[in-house]
Amino acid sequence: MNRLVVVLLLAIAPLFAGFDFAPYQAYIDSVIPEVKFGLSVRSVSTGAELLNVNADEYFTPASTMKTLSTATALHFLPLDYAPQTKLRLIGNKQRNVFTGEVNVRGEGDPNISARYYTDPMLVLHAMADSIKSLGIDTIRGRVVLDTSFFTPPWKPEFWRSDFFDYYYGAEVTPLQFNDNCTVIRIKPGDAEGDPVRVTVVPDVGYVKVVNKLITKTAPRNKRGRKQKLKWNRALDPNEPVVTIEGEFDIESDSTQFVIPVRKAIGYFRAALLRAFRDRGLVLYEAPVPAGPVKRKTFTFSSAPLLSVMDEINQRSQNLHAETLFRNAAAYMYGVGSVENGKKLERRFLADMGLDSSGFEVFDGCGLAAKNKLKPSVETKMLAKMARHPKGEYYVNSFASPRIGSGSKRMQTLLYPWFTRFKTGYIAEVHGLAGYIFTMAGDTLSVAMYLNQTGKNKDADCKNTMDSVWIALVEWANNGYPSLLRMKDMWREGMGLKDFDDRLEYFSRRLMKTPYGLGKMGEGHIDAVESKPMVYLDSVDCVTYVEHVLAMANATSEDSLFNVLQRIRYVGGKIGYRTRKHYMIVDWVGEGKFARIMPVQGDTLMERTIAKKEFFKAKKMKYLVDGKPADDPKVQIRYLPYEKARSWAAETRSDTLKVLGVAFISKAEKYDASHTGFIVFKPGEAPRLRHASSQRKQVVDMALSDYLNSRKGKLPGITLFEFVKP
Repeated sequence: MNRLVVVLLLAIAPLFAGFDFAPYQAYIDSVIPEVKFGLSVRSVSTGAELLNVNADEYFTPASTMKTLSTATALHFLPLDYAPQTKLRLIGNKQRNVFTGEVNVRGEGDPNISARYYTDPMLVLHAMADSIKSLGIDTIRGRVVLDTSFFTPPWKPEFWRSDFFDYYYGAEVTPLQFNDNCTVIRIKPGDAEGDPVRVTVVPDVGYVKVVNKLITKTAPRNKRGRKQKLKWNRALDPNEPVVTIEGEFDIESDSTQFVIPVRKAIGYFRAALLRAFRDRGLVLYEAPVPAGPVKRKTFTFSSAPLLSVMDEINQRSQNLHAETLFRNAAAYMYGVGSVENGKKLERRFLADMGLDSSGFEVFDGCGLAAKNKLKPSVETKMLAKMARHPKGEYYVNSFASPRIGSGSKRMQTLLYPWFTRFKTGYIAEVHGLAGYIFTMAGDTLSVAMYLNQTGKNKDADCKNTMDSVWIALVEWANNGYPSLLRMKDMWREGMGLKDFDDRLEYFSRRLMKTPYGLGKMGEGHIDAVESKPMVYLDSVDCVTYVEHVLAMANATSEDSLFNVLQRIRYVGGKIGYRTRKHYMIVDWVGEGKFARIMPVQGDTLMERTIAKKEFFKAKKMKYLVDGKPADDPKVQIRYLPYEKARSWAAETRSDTLKVLGVAFISKAEKYDASHTGFIVFKPGEAPRLRHASSQRKQVVDMALSDYLNSRKGKLPGITLFEFVKP
């Protein structure tokens, strides 16, 4: 057993007693050995950390660092915030000629692009149209681009140099066009030896392609299979020039690739001037004359804050993240810089009561390898944001299985709506951070990391993380299939309005359900018995009554879970200590869903219920109002055995009636040993409908037959009626 497995065993065992992590430990050890693994799971409602695996150590987060950038922005920016681009005319108009300066101030709008619009030129055309709307078709002067909203450098520090050769490493500028990227499309030439045909999309006359790529017929090997021709592309480090060279198969259809555009401010200018030409605006570059001027301002905004956040957290768009990182800083401090962005994030963490040392920040998107975070602090931040006044918008901005960056993740998860997450990946780093929702109403914040993955395959790393995440989702919702069954049954019986009709119907619907003792617990909420909180694969006598009563009481299918928990727990507070363990003393005794029904001939017995011994078996103390207490002495109303036999032999009702019954335990330290429903039908003696440990299923039988079978083993019965909702 290697060091990783030992660490996992020590960290997990005391916290997730109901979550079997052993298979995942073995998988990590065998499939992706020698990695650094970190995991934190936290309850959003309580803030308590449920699981910590190396979660107080620093990890490189990759794109999960975007969760901090978007949280900070959402915290400080108004929901209607939208990045703007302002076009100002500073000068004078005579007839159709404007003389002066066309000033375009960029305030970090990342969506002047084909990402948000079908035509990336749409906003720029709108700018040209706005000028033309003033009756202008000629401009004499100059076009000035104001980039003071952000401070350079446009290429972030601490990124690997090769990142700037790919779309995800585009320059970060306050004026952006088409994600500061362009598409190069390639088709073979007409004949062998011809250069390939190249198209730049969108083509604004800025990006230059040096075409050394020649059309060739790909040779075939001895088996007749076509061999792959080699070609490559290379970007000039400083200029908007790309060189393509090599050989391209004449029988190929086409291909394309995306490149970041060097000197992106110049790219925006070229696109703007192209928009002017498209709209018939003629520009004569000339000095701007001195003298009094008039000013006219047009403001353009392509997408609001929440749309920008979707691009960041769902599609992991780096340029959007870096832009928003600076936009929020500029909104609060006047200038969008990396230092102001970091300063604002520290202020956000202070506002949230979090230790800023848990994050070491060098950019807004997570590409900098120097970024670090502690998974335990990440889950604290996520939990705080889930409770934030704007938390719903934050959580909904994350990806999920089959959506965004999660489109190919966790495909085997049966209930993908139970999770949202942010993915992260750079060399030797994988991350997942987000939320797992539970049918109990709580939400779990989760942060999971693999660092130092070495030669392990990326696919193996992703599959490992997905396997653990899926296990957490299913474990936190381990009763969900049963809840869906309850919902189906509830809908089938929703036409029944009378309470007794509903009790009879749902108790009958569960007939032949297998018997299984103690199959339910408190799920992820309490580790004492972390079994499902809803479970219908098998039932015992108590859980059979509880499920039936929940379906009969619920006013909607969505209320089923909460009704069941109010039936099972004192005050509906889920926990082993608050569970109604004793049928008569606790379950009926609470008086909210059932009450003792006096019967002629009944009597009282006094018993001391051994609650201290009961809780001691779970290494707990019996408490009352939070303090250790003595075993309670109680009086139990019951109908003695012989009188119960006589009572059960009689026909007692001319209408349908359903009661509850508790069979008194022969052991003095308990109140009851069994329970079920008594169903009265017109003209019939009462029948017992119960989960039978002897018959191993839910059965219906004459109450008298059951009582006769328990001679000498049963002091008597206690009858109770259910409180109508």
